Amino acid sequence: MSRIGKQPIDLPSGVDVQVDGRKVSMKGPKGTLELELNKGLRAEVDGKRLQVLPQEGREVELSPLHGLNRALLQNMVVGVTKGYSKQLEIHGTGYQAKLSGKQVELQIGFAHPVFIPIPSNLSVEVPTPEKITISGIDKQAVGELAAVIRRVRKPEPYKGKGIRYSDEVVRRKAGKTMGG
Repeated sequence: MSRIGKQPIDLPSGVDVQVDGRKVSMKGPKGTLELELNKGLRAEVDGKRLQVLPQEGREVELSPLHGLNRALLQNMVVGVTKGYSKQLEIHGTGYQAKLSGKQVELQIGFAHPVFIPIPSNLSVEVPTPEKITISGIDKQAVGELAAVIRRVRKPEPYKGKGIRYSDEVVRRKAGKTMGG
């Protein structure tokens, strides 16, 4: 049996969990999320604890999925109570971002601006032209949008120009030197 999967999930006050077969829906102060568990797994609510249990006799086979589904449910609890956010920074002369309607407009050294649509379940803020903040209740969706924006112009190792996560460290390389 999975070590992570065995641990129960504590449900804070204000979080309502509904289990319908393999489908688990969670409602909290920030919103509602749903997850369908993998085959062979089931969820049980016992007071203020949520437990993921594998099918009898298939514990070893379901061990990786057991831990995965428990971690996804834990992420849902955090999402509906606190939410998730990612910060991106833009480095480079003239590189900037701004919101235009329901999309992010990036000016990052191309001959044209790059437009990235914002999903309806996420919110994006651009406090300064060099910073982008993505927030929402779904951890996967927040990370995916941040990765899509970063992928437009990854930080390059020589000058450090590009889009990076706020906590990312870009390893710089020495440039070519003139030989004598």
